[in-house]
Amino acid sequence: MKKSLIIVAAIAVVIAGIFIAGPFFILNEGEEAVVVRFGKIMKVYEDAGLKFRSPFVDDVIKYPKKLLSWDGEKQRIPTKENQFIWVDTTARWRISDPIKFYESVGSLESAYGRLDDVIDSAVRTVISSNYLREAVRNSDEIMKSGAIETFQTGESEGSSSLEELTISQTQFEKIEKGRKVLSDEMIKIVASIVPEYGIEVLDIIPRQIKYSEELTDSVYQRMIKERNQIAQAFRSYGEGKKAEWLGKLENEQRSILSSAYAKSETLKGKADAEATKIFADAYGRDPSFFEFWKAMESYKATVPNFKKTLSTGMEYFKYLYSPTGR
Repeated sequence: MKKSLIIVAAIAVVIAGIFIAGPFFILNEGEEAVVVRFGKIMKVYEDAGLKFRSPFVDDVIKYPKKLLSWDGEKQRIPTKENQFIWVDTTARWRISDPIKFYESVGSLESAYGRLDDVIDSAVRTVISSNYLREAVRNSDEIMKSGAIETFQTGESEGSSSLEELTISQTQFEKIEKGRKVLSDEMIKIVASIVPEYGIEVLDIIPRQIKYSEELTDSVYQRMIKERNQIAQAFRSYGEGKKAEWLGKLENEQRSILSSAYAKSETLKGKADAEATKIFADAYGRDPSFFEFWKAMESYKATVPNFKKTLSTGMEYFKYLYSPTGR
């Protein structure tokens, strides 16, 4: 009897030990697990729920299935024109193959170390093989449109000519690739390496690009040069508009003066014709009185201007000094 109780107690202890060791484990949403027995992968769980393992011999290693963020250290990198800039890069990645990930990397800490080496190398390779303008701009459209938007003419018909003039006189640096293409090149380099670690890198983004101290002055000088070019384009456009409006004003003035002169000449012609008709009618009624009246009008205009009169026996003075008044 005692022996039976000892056996039952031993079996109970073994069973309790098995349950204490935990034959079951819970896999949460957003997690996946690799079950390892003496260093060999026995099974991979990717769905959430209650899972079973062999107690005492199986180890359960859980990995996140969600997207993970990688933040690198700032690097001082030379561009193609040998100008140094500080580049701060970030990336998103995930575990694509938990088996490869366990076999080659093992833990998230080791994975971040591998990503540091791979991504930093890719960023340095791409940045150093391209010009500075490719790293700091995505395209040159913002420079062209920005130059036009800073000057509002208020004329819809003149905005296109201003844009053409500004672009033609402003020497923009041509962007052949841009930051997005450089990011794609970085991903392409990284994508050829990280799959062997069971990792997939979704994107790499230069989060911040900072000019080094020796480069800051040259950048400011280039910015000043670009602004001066845009200002000169505005001035040229303004001078052209000024000449255009002065030409219109001069043509309009000449047209108004010509029209006024023609109208005045017409009125003068009508007035002269009417005066001639009046004189003719008056002369026809009494020629002698008309001649006398004209002589009086002439005396009023000429006699006050004579400083001296040497003789009054002239025919001109017949109405002034003639005894008969004729």
